[in-house]
Amino acid sequence: MKTSQEFVEHISKAYTPKGDNIYLGAGMLNNEVFSEAAVKIPLKTMNRHGLIAGATGTGKSKTLQIMAENLSQKGVPVLLMDVKGDLSGIAKASDGAVFIDERHLKLDFPFTPEGSPSEILTLSEQDGVRLRATVSEFGPVLLSRILDLNSTQSGILSIIFKYCDDNHLPLLDLKDLKKMLQYSTDEGKKEIEKDYGRISTASTGAIMRKIVALEQQGAEQFFGERSFEVEDLLRKTKDGKGYVNILRLTDIQDRPKLFSTFMLSLLAEIYSTFPERGDMDKPELVMFIDEAHLIFDEASNALMDQIESIVKLIRSKGVGLYFVTQNPADVPEEVLGQLGLKIQHALRAFTAKDRKAIKLAAENYPISEFYDTKNMLTSLGIGEAMVSALDEKGRPSPLVATMLRAPMSRMDILSDSELRQLIKNSELAKKYNQEIDRESAYEILNKKIETA
Repeated sequence: MKTSQEFVEHISKAYTPKGDNIYLGAGMLNNEVFSEAAVKIPLKTMNRHGLIAGATGTGKSKTLQIMAENLSQKGVPVLLMDVKGDLSGIAKASDGAVFIDERHLKLDFPFTPEGSPSEILTLSEQDGVRLRATVSEFGPVLLSRILDLNSTQSGILSIIFKYCDDNHLPLLDLKDLKKMLQYSTDEGKKEIEKDYGRISTASTGAIMRKIVALEQQGAEQFFGERSFEVEDLLRKTKDGKGYVNILRLTDIQDRPKLFSTFMLSLLAEIYSTFPERGDMDKPELVMFIDEAHLIFDEASNALMDQIESIVKLIRSKGVGLYFVTQNPADVPEEVLGQLGLKIQHALRAFTAKDRKAIKLAAENYPISEFYDTKNMLTSLGIGEAMVSALDEKGRPSPLVATMLRAPMSRMDILSDSELRQLIKNSELAKKYNQEIDRESAYEILNKKIETA
């Protein structure tokens, strides 16, 4: 039987990095907290991606909040996908509470209430900085994967884009793309066939139906101008703190296609825009994707391949991705294998399926000298988690049951007036919330048809 002294020495040695780091909490053994066994995550490894998992009500969102606000303090900008609408409180300092004081007394770590510089972003009609992208920026290959087109349909979409490039027809929104599809099999049929080959009416009809299905999930609000520049996610305050960009997604939970479309376009844009960084002392940007199963559940095979590819490659751009979900099984194995930091809150065993999932989750973690991992996963309390990380040399750290620190910011949402004030003061809102509808393919083709 290992002693508590051996435990403290083992954890302290593994979780005391030389460089800058984030303090998560302290190690626990036999329900006792050992403040000397501090669990610190090196900033250097935060671009190696990660997972925050656990049953409902075990503290996943608060763990996300702890990591985001501490990254912000260290000068690392953050993007939060706020699906449940409970993360806006990060903009305001915590009001404090007795249970917070008691927790930090056990951790022997000072508690300092503090809010983070924040921006509120939106994909829909909710208030916030509007995020948009043009159809042209997606390009035929990415758009084909999003629409799940077959090879023939993808070829037709490539012809449409080529024709528009050659004839200076801007494809800005879905209205432009639909008009171009109609034109290719009607008024412009002979012209296009002459230079680009025959286009099947049945295939354009199939593409049109898939565009309409995407529109029904609210995509017409996403496609258009002014396009969001991903460099604006990297903003810092004058005193060097990174902005926490909170993307409000509470009204698109039932529109997973729109969510995965946005996520894929964002990751692709970041990958193509950001320069290669190699090994850095800290990440350029860290993204937290709450309710991560929404991306994977509705994704086609082609879309999954694209996501997996970007997850593998984006680390070299200095970008870390953190998936937040109830069960690690929600994340595909190909993605799960790329994650360096794993924070596993309690899992509940109500059914045989649950017990099987817990056994599988336990097998994903390093074997521990101090814990029966499977039993620990069902006995953790709120705000406690099993942590497995990478050290500064990229080696897996030992598994440690951790009592997590409390967030420095408010563990509740902003009021409507606080939210309005935050958006009113936003520089990004002034830049992106003016809707632009300049002359594009739709208007140019209509004029051409009228003239003819």
